[in-house]
Amino acid sequence: MSIRLSTAGITLNYAVETTADTRPTEGYTKVPEIKSIPEMNPEPETLETTTLEETEYKTYIDGLKDLGGALSFTANLTKDLVTAWETVVQAAKTAADSGKATWWCILIPGLEKALYFTGTPSALGMPGAEVGDVLEATLYVTPTGAPQWEAKPTA
Repeated sequence: MSIRLSTAGITLNYAVETTADTRPTEGYTKVPEIKSIPEMNPEPETLETTTLEETEYKTYIDGLKDLGGALSFTANLTKDLVTAWETVVQAAKTAADSGKATWWCILIPGLEKALYFTGTPSALGMPGAEVGDVLEATLYVTPTGAPQWEAKPTA
């Protein structure tokens, strides 16, 4: 029987390529204060292929999957988060200027693999605020590559 997993201890991490088009296998930096991670398991489109010969059911093939644009990660808004996110955005810009991608890694304790994807972070804006609430920020990353399960990075 498989061991059930908890969300406790999940981290969002990033690394920029040292060699263009090559996913880093080490050197990932944790983004602090993450509270929620969006689902990245979209249903594929279904493209209808029914011909006039069909008499009872329509037929389909899988189409493209859509992550829905920018992914939103919720985090506590702290000084550490602001500093870390500014560093992420600048590192991604510097990498892009030299033809390299920023890789994102979601580490889940208890799994042997991690989820990776390339993406571009957006600068942090001002979140909404209400009386008696924790100040949270939404961090946006626009995916530029498909999510993939691979071996966890080395420390």
